[in-house]
Amino acid sequence: MKILFIDTYYENFQKAFYRQNKSLKNCNYKFQINALLDQSFGTSDAYSYYLNKEKILAQDLLVNCIYLQKKWAKENKINFSNYRLKIPHKFFKIPFIGKSFSNLSGLYDIAKAQIKSFKPDILYCQDLSFFPGNILKEIKEETNIKLLVGQIACPLPPKSFLKPFDLVLTSFPHFVEILNKQGIKSKYFKIGFDKRILSKIRNSDRDINFSFVGGISKHHKSALETLNYLVVNKGLKIYGYGANKLPFNSPIRNNHSGEKWGLDMYKILSRTKISFNRHIDVSLNNANNMRLFEATGMGSLLLTDKKDNLNQLFEIDKEIVTYSCKEEALEKVKYLLENPKKINEIALAGQKRTLKEHTYEMRMKELLQILKKYI
Repeated sequence: MKILFIDTYYENFQKAFYRQNKSLKNCNYKFQINALLDQSFGTSDAYSYYLNKEKILAQDLLVNCIYLQKKWAKENKINFSNYRLKIPHKFFKIPFIGKSFSNLSGLYDIAKAQIKSFKPDILYCQDLSFFPGNILKEIKEETNIKLLVGQIACPLPPKSFLKPFDLVLTSFPHFVEILNKQGIKSKYFKIGFDKRILSKIRNSDRDINFSFVGGISKHHKSALETLNYLVVNKGLKIYGYGANKLPFNSPIRNNHSGEKWGLDMYKILSRTKISFNRHIDVSLNNANNMRLFEATGMGSLLLTDKKDNLNQLFEIDKEIVTYSCKEEALEKVKYLLENPKKINEIALAGQKRTLKEHTYEMRMKELLQILKKYI
């Protein structure tokens, strides 16, 4: 069985990484992709790495990284246009653009060439909003893919993006029913933690009392009040993206500590005594996000919003701590910081649970069982 994973990386991360590594864009494709994956951004190569350990041939594509994809195209003698790489594919249907660029490859076309080159049995898309439905249909028609799989843990894209998939996996339990009702086969599949990261991060003092590392966007509106409250009342340190879109008088914006991506994010978690978590609005009453496992995996005590299924993942008040409102969150932070032994006890128990039950090594065994049923 051959599996090809399609992933995309946040543009801000790409800009920051290439800015810090100015000569990287001139390096060959293999060196570039290995450098990017080594940063442990998102799920990185955790899926392919642990599947390869199960004797499954798996590889990764980072299809929206322009420098990386241009290098692959050059090395494989694929013509491309620098302009087209930056223009959404939908505009190529406009007559004068279509004529000008019809024989020059954009990101979609480079990705299609890569897929044809690898010849996967299973194409697994981590970003369901990258390929429009018509492109996915072309890929299915032009290759011998046996199973087209998608995975999602964010707001659903338009149905046209979803219809070509044979199976959609999601860490949102309620999405399974929604997708199945739309005629799209769906299964519940949990996120996890890549234990290899522990060997990449040096042990450090827990010199940050209370932090939050994550994005602030229109999908997190319900959490902004709590974040502002904790910044003002308990000095919550905030790292991540999106603060520049907040009002100029926002406590979050005025006390923001900058973006942290990949390994830099894990370093913050490794220094943090209490890691704050909140879920995206679309999660409703379901716990599912990556921070659940990133924070606990790094040995930080997780303080997270109450969700109905949390007790299926962790033992509350023994492995993690929960809150139901901003006042309760503040009260618990104050209590914990006054009781450092309690912090250590819960943090160690949470890490132990994650390393026992929530690693990507275990998730890939679960994934294989699912894929074998559908292929």
